[in-house]
Amino acid sequence: MGLKALDYETMNENVKKVQYAVRGELYLRASELQKEGKKIIFTNVGNPHALGQKPLTFPRQVVALCQAPFLLDDPNVGLIFPADAIARAKHYLSLTSGGLGAYSDSRGIPGVRKEVAEFIERRDGYPSDPELIFLTDGASKGVMQILNCIIRGQGDGVLVPVPQYPLYSATISLFGGSLVPYYLEETANWGLDVNNLRESVAQARFKGITVRAMVIINPGNPTGQCLSEANLREILNFCYQENLVLLGDEVYQQNIYQDERPFISSRKVLMDMGPPISKEVQLVSFHTVSKGYWGECGQRGGYFEMTNIPPKTVDEIYKIASISLSPNVPAQIFMGLMVNPLKPGDVSYDQYVRESKGILESLRRRARIMTEGFNSCKNVVCNFTEGAMYSFPQLRLPPKAIEAAKQAGKVPDVFYCLKLLEATGISTVPGSGFGQKEGVFHLRTTILPAEEDMPEIMSSFKKFNDEFMAQYEDNWNRSRM
Repeated sequence: MGLKALDYETMNENVKKVQYAVRGELYLRASELQKEGKKIIFTNVGNPHALGQKPLTFPRQVVALCQAPFLLDDPNVGLIFPADAIARAKHYLSLTSGGLGAYSDSRGIPGVRKEVAEFIERRDGYPSDPELIFLTDGASKGVMQILNCIIRGQGDGVLVPVPQYPLYSATISLFGGSLVPYYLEETANWGLDVNNLRESVAQARFKGITVRAMVIINPGNPTGQCLSEANLREILNFCYQENLVLLGDEVYQQNIYQDERPFISSRKVLMDMGPPISKEVQLVSFHTVSKGYWGECGQRGGYFEMTNIPPKTVDEIYKIASISLSPNVPAQIFMGLMVNPLKPGDVSYDQYVRESKGILESLRRRARIMTEGFNSCKNVVCNFTEGAMYSFPQLRLPPKAIEAAKQAGKVPDVFYCLKLLEATGISTVPGSGFGQKEGVFHLRTTILPAEEDMPEIMSSFKKFNDEFMAQYEDNWNRSRM
């Protein structure tokens, strides 16, 4: 018998090329250690509920009623569920074609897409068309659908910020395209320099790559920066000049931990710029229920909105969405509830505000504890997390540590993160999984562990780090003074 189609040697090469560090070697080792009984703190994935963030009460009440509509017929339902949750459950059930167990339109329930469009209009001050909004199983599915439409083959490139969230590198590999990196400037708080973009495009073209799209992650993952309005204008101008589609990954827009740079959507800045740019630049924006103070990762709810995409293309994207028949229906209800939140005067409003504010304020404090904790460690430097839910400290590894990593057959920051995991149970992601400049090392951790556990986590990190640095340092530091 010869090789079969699903033997490793003959399977699709693009699948084998995919690398996804967030669930890579470190995560697998952490899972092994957990099975052996070691206490592991999984800070490798932005998975808020897994690290103890409590779900918001109101959306769970509404979806519970939608999942079990017979409760609505119970005369005592009002004793357990508030009146606004009951009303909202009836509203969403009336929008479905047979409850949560029935497929919806492949683009998502029209009534929920209308709520998303109204949210976008309130946020940006410009009308939004529900026909150009598709609901998806988390933002990731939407990103994959759009990249699938853009990438025609190896000759097509997509500009991606480095460090980047590996969804992009993995998906571009899977679809057989070429990733064109543009480097963010760590010393400028992970800012973006348009000259870097021009250079990246020129280099790609020199290699025969057609650059077709650009990705921005705002607020940044793993870097946590918020793009300023001026930066967004530069980016949109650049896309206009170079004829690129802009993919705006804006899933962390609720996660802002400072007041100087609020979140501004790419779409608002595009519309503010006026014609011809506002009529020309093709933009696809992504959002999710997985992040922010919702943190409903496991529900898999997201959307994308298309701006300046021709109707024929929208029809083709609809056709591709139809292959999966329907996005997850309960998640669409979560999305409706997120974009159409409670209003002052609603019975559950005060509790909703108390819960969501409590989560955001705690995250803001945790961002500070973590940044300060990292900056107090030997040979570790960390920018403040302005937004999103990650810290991305730089590790200044001594030459002896780099040599020891080489001996062990590991990339230096993977070597460091594995040692950290074994010593402390803290599971992080090495910076090499996101891309970084040559000879520079980082790790990514979420800021999600419970606030009361944070001082202990940071002190065990510091103890490990300072011992690690001392072990491999010898005279290195003295020679650098």
